[in-house]
Amino acid sequence: MFLFILFALFISGCEGKRELNELAIVVAMGIDKVENGYEVTLQVVNPSAVSSKQGNGGQSSVVTYHATGKSVFEAIREMTTVTPRKPYFSHIQILVLGKELAKNGISESLDFFSRDHELRSDFYVIVSDETSAREILSIFTPLEKIPASKLYNSLEVSDKAWAPTTHIHIHDLIKEISEKGKNAVLTNVRIVGEADLGKERINIEKIEPPANLKYTGLALFKQDKLVGTLTENESKGYNYIKNNVQNTLGIIACPKGGNLSIEITKAKTKMKGKVKNGVPSINLKINIKQNVSEVNCSIDLSKKKTYDYINKKTEARIKKIVEEALDTIQKDYQADVLGFGEAIYRADYKEWKKIKNEWGEIFPYVKVNVSVDVETIGSGTKINSTLYEHDKKE
Repeated sequence: MFLFILFALFISGCEGKRELNELAIVVAMGIDKVENGYEVTLQVVNPSAVSSKQGNGGQSSVVTYHATGKSVFEAIREMTTVTPRKPYFSHIQILVLGKELAKNGISESLDFFSRDHELRSDFYVIVSDETSAREILSIFTPLEKIPASKLYNSLEVSDKAWAPTTHIHIHDLIKEISEKGKNAVLTNVRIVGEADLGKERINIEKIEPPANLKYTGLALFKQDKLVGTLTENESKGYNYIKNNVQNTLGIIACPKGGNLSIEITKAKTKMKGKVKNGVPSINLKINIKQNVSEVNCSIDLSKKKTYDYINKKTEARIKKIVEEALDTIQKDYQADVLGFGEAIYRADYKEWKKIKNEWGEIFPYVKVNVSVDVETIGSGTKINSTLYEHDKKE
């Protein structure tokens, strides 16, 4: 991607070529809360290292710069005292918000992004878990020369294939924390392994890197402040409720021991609000299509009753995941990140007007009826696991 960007800048004429030599292309940005304001970290592409066909001569593909200021904008301008080029933000991919910043409130720090004319609004926003945003952006990443690309691509891949993560663009985040009654959800990222070694080139020179950047579930906000995090299963439950699950998997216990893996290939959630006698409630109907992807037990996949068993087990498993997420979000964090208020508004506007001012107090006690319907549509080319049967005989 960045080779294409550099190429496009080079072929745009002499003026473009001169501009490239004057600009520092920012691909990731981090914001941390410090005593007197904000610390901003910029991850900047090193063009010669990225585009070199003969190796980078030991150079890093990116450079990070840091500066502090009373505002984000001041910190960025302060950074010009250490950067040899003016920061250019049109190709930013990831914004990392530090945990302490998130706990204290993110509205003020995001104001810069709603006004700066150089910025596009299609980059993702994530929250650092356990460490600062600066620490996250200091880690070398294998496979991807640009650490920002690793963060961007991992978020997209996990969102499509795993389910405990979600992605949100900066303009959607600003809208959600600006509108009354809405709350945001961001994906957490943390450093797994030895963070100090992750900052050294050794991290990309070993078969097994000492440190990795890993997404670890969801961070919940109430208005603009971080109030808590969801576990992996609770994060999956949140995404089922929000109709965000594209593909994921699960493990089911078999009747005679062992287990089998199923792959969710399609998930569709319909949310409906209702107000009866002044009491609001929510109905969630989740329709699932799945495949049997791996069998490690003795089970006959040629019989209809086997599929009925698998469907019922999956239904119970997903319902449990959703109800655990609901319990945590409603009782522990009391933040309507699920859109229940909007569902009530759509269902009965007159009743919503009566309760909207007290919605924060009502939300934790809203009854949610969850129904799950599962259909298993495939089991692969092999009906039963002969490998498992052979192991049992041995």
